[in-house]
Amino acid sequence: MDEKLATKLGILADAAKYDVSCASSGAPKRKAGKNGLGATAPSGICHAFTPDGRCVSLLKILLTNYCLFDCAYCINRRSSNVPRARFSVEEVVRLTLEFYKRNYIEGLFLSSGIARSPDRTMEEMMRVAKTLRRVHGFQGYIHLKAIPEASPWLIEEAGRYADRLSINLELASGASLKTLAPEKNDRTITHAMGQMHERILEARDERRRFSPAGQSTQVIVGADDVKDAAIIRTSARLYGDYALKRVYYSAFSPIPEASVLLPAKAPPLRRENRLYQADWLMRFYGFSADEVADSGEDGMLALDVDPKLAWALKHRERFPVDVNCAEREMLLRVPGLGQRAVERILTSRRHQKLRLPDLARLTAGLKRALPFLVTPDHRPVSLIDRLDLRQRLAEPAQQMSLF
Repeated sequence: MDEKLATKLGILADAAKYDVSCASSGAPKRKAGKNGLGATAPSGICHAFTPDGRCVSLLKILLTNYCLFDCAYCINRRSSNVPRARFSVEEVVRLTLEFYKRNYIEGLFLSSGIARSPDRTMEEMMRVAKTLRRVHGFQGYIHLKAIPEASPWLIEEAGRYADRLSINLELASGASLKTLAPEKNDRTITHAMGQMHERILEARDERRRFSPAGQSTQVIVGADDVKDAAIIRTSARLYGDYALKRVYYSAFSPIPEASVLLPAKAPPLRRENRLYQADWLMRFYGFSADEVADSGEDGMLALDVDPKLAWALKHRERFPVDVNCAEREMLLRVPGLGQRAVERILTSRRHQKLRLPDLARLTAGLKRALPFLVTPDHRPVSLIDRLDLRQRLAEPAQQMSLF
């Protein structure tokens, strides 16, 4: 790699680190033929682990960090004094192929600042994916960050070659977006999401290709004063209205020469973690947005305990539950029991009455679950009523678990 290209790569890879929505989950399994190149993995994110334990990576870069917009929270805003660079279409294609051949990556995540115009930038991103697919037979994963202000036709073309398209909501509040990113409009963003959702459904019905891994979005947390409850309800609406695969939460990072409208400090990283846990409860554990949002205080999720435990502590009248007869929906609400543990319990109790030693073999979270479960050899009546139960179950400052 020549020095000029390496310099660009250093600038544009670093500039892309603020976008966290680069999971490759949901892409169909695909393998190149004799003269092709690449393959998709069942799931994955940049330098993360897939459910089957493999570590996968995507080349995650911006096409350019030049931008016409002046979003206050963005390091690449028009008024920002940062080094600028711009890839050509051919350079991105070359980097992707060279990195893949060296076994550095399994796919590409490509975003961009808005250079010249939304249409021009979206066209170049589409051409990257089109060239990789048609000219080089690349069958690896491709995720493109769509530009909501771009022509619908260009987004339609991009969807023919990308596995996933995503449009960043940016902020959960339209009023905050107007204040901090005056060139952007929340209605334009959600309208583009709606159009993309319609195209995805149409393509499935017509058995043609358009963003087969669906769409996702990203919300910045802590750049404004919007509370967790509002973010959770916004995410639930996006899942319901546009069938998003994921909503990603990115804690705001203070930037040089920042606007006075922005906070001086980043929010606690644990806040971002709690939002992901709340999101998980809505998608996989049967909780409504209101139930999750109301588990906290004054619109904010608790930082000392996860939202599932916070909900259980607020609804002690629902516990303890009998592990041998409780319905699946209620077992999923027991702190310490994940989906797999619940399925193991349901399977095992068909053949025998479960006791504490049995549960210890079925879940690693038994200690957290004990105050909320009843078995023939365990009745925690006094535990569930303890005033200090929250303190006893709260996570240490350095430890964060899923549930």
